Amino acid sequence: MLILLIAPIYIIINLYILRWIFSWFFILHPVTKTRPFKISFSILYSLVALTPLTSFLITRPEGLHRFLKSVSNYFLGAFLYLILCVIIADILRLLLKYVFKANFIKSRKIFAVTGAVCMAITIALVGFGIWNERQLHVTPYSVTIEKEVPGLEQLNVVLVSDTHFGYSIGEYHAKNMVAAINAQNPDIVLFAGDFFDNDFNAVADPDAIKAEMKKIRSTYGCYACWGNHDINEPILGGFTFGGSGLKASDQQVMADFLTDCGITLLNDQAQLIDGKFYVVGRKDRSRARKLENGRMAPDELLSSLDHTKPIIVIDHQPRELDALAQAGADMDLCGHTHDGQVFPGNLLIHLFWENSCGYLQKGNMHNIVTSGLGIWGPNMRVGTRSEICHIQVTFSK
Repeated sequence: MLILLIAPIYIIINLYILRWIFSWFFILHPVTKTRPFKISFSILYSLVALTPLTSFLITRPEGLHRFLKSVSNYFLGAFLYLILCVIIADILRLLLKYVFKANFIKSRKIFAVTGAVCMAITIALVGFGIWNERQLHVTPYSVTIEKEVPGLEQLNVVLVSDTHFGYSIGEYHAKNMVAAINAQNPDIVLFAGDFFDNDFNAVADPDAIKAEMKKIRSTYGCYACWGNHDINEPILGGFTFGGSGLKASDQQVMADFLTDCGITLLNDQAQLIDGKFYVVGRKDRSRARKLENGRMAPDELLSSLDHTKPIIVIDHQPRELDALAQAGADMDLCGHTHDGQVFPGNLLIHLFWENSCGYLQKGNMHNIVTSGLGIWGPNMRVGTRSEICHIQVTFSK
């Protein structure tokens, strides 16, 4: 398993960080050189650094499990920025020492200041990321579909994706989301998957979230497709351990949740809305492979529809864009990528997706990918933002 190869690397990196922290501590105060301090701090750091594993192994009591999971999600973000700062600082130190022969780099004061700067940057980025994750934005788009719809010149669409209700996302986010949706006066609300964070039991108060979701107001209702995380499946370090133990009953709980919220699930299904336009929900590629023996191809899914009417597809992952355009989709709405969620992920994500976030036109099809409302893993956003999308669709000949 790949995780068995990554685990030693994770341990080595933490030892590198711990050694760097101790070197910095030793300059700050003599007490940090004492054996009791070294042992106490090492134990504390190890307990925190191991929370990704302990939160996976310890599921009872629930309060302890949720605490460990929460600490793990915060630590992962802090760990990312601490390691980036330390690596950059060490590279600069080596360049100054061996390339530029700068003697001042050997100064204890310089090392103390460097450590303080690294810590300050890490704390600032983590603090900003935690705050920024809770700021919900509305991103506007305007597209024209060259089809005439009798009695309907414009359609006010709100796209929501990646709520990831679970350990980090809950009632607070649901309340803000619903308020933002209703403020757009939507004709229809479309959810592009990943309602959950791989564990329905992680939702602290599902009834409270349902109560908020029921407050969504729109002309034609709410429709959704599944995402790859809408499946009860244990995860450790980003790797799933579902195997053959996935239960249909667990997935039904999630489906019932959507029904109770007043959301219509389209699972490789098309719905003709008021006789005017289609909403088509695709099975998620990853989820369908695990639970449903795959999904329909775009042309297979859309071939039986009346192509004189607008066809709006919701597909969690922005894949098969060319195939969807060729099959006759007029608009393809997606999520999944989180736009990388945290720096430098927001720079790297573009290497993996044709459209990692934002707008792209493929032939006559408009593809919009949202960075999503929620988060996965680190409980923060840096370099990206939480959003819903307001899409003004105009129909014309």
